[in-house]
Amino acid sequence: MVFDELARRLAALKVRQVNKYKPFTEPLGVEIECERKKLLYSKVKSFGILYDGFELLALLSRLIPEAELSLDHCHIIFTNQLFGTWSEDDHRYHARVSVYGFPSLISTTGVVEAPAKPRDFYLKQQLGASLLALKEEFKGRFIDYNDPQLTEVMKGYVMQALFFHVTGNPFCKNKNCRLYNAHWQEDLIQTQLTSKNDFCRQHEKILTRLVSR
Repeated sequence: MVFDELARRLAALKVRQVNKYKPFTEPLGVEIECERKKLLYSKVKSFGILYDGFELLALLSRLIPEAELSLDHCHIIFTNQLFGTWSEDDHRYHARVSVYGFPSLISTTGVVEAPAKPRDFYLKQQLGASLLALKEEFKGRFIDYNDPQLTEVMKGYVMQALFFHVTGNPFCKNKNCRLYNAHWQEDLIQTQLTSKNDFCRQHEKILTRLVSR
């Protein structure tokens, strides 16, 4: 797939209204050019854009070589772009850290933006507290941009992608397991950083069995 066509399709996957399912429209030329520059030049970045995660996964799956379209290969794509999925519970898009499939997508920006910060953070923000002051007050209770702990956090999401690949289920209900699907920043920190164990007993057994094959 040539860069121009890939750029056009990426631009078409932008979520323009979070409360409308797949509200895609034909992208403008300037949007296509922006995507093209991001593909060609790694220093070009954009923020505040949300893509449909499953549509993005379907698009990128076309880039996998035909010889690697089997369970013998596990493809994981890391991105700093933000994507989301539609929820039938409240009929809106929600930002996500990851979408698992073939390939699996993991977003570093999603780690920061998708899991919710402590409730008091948003309450004080609504009351007029500055973002800088809030980040200082709640420091250590959420993952922020350029956080040195981000690499360690990403290891857990890689393991979720691997478990999806080999078992079909990437998640665990135990907050002390790396496979826990955290929706709050404090849960994410507990799951990926402060828990005494990497995995619960059940998933530790599965992992041991897989490694010993």
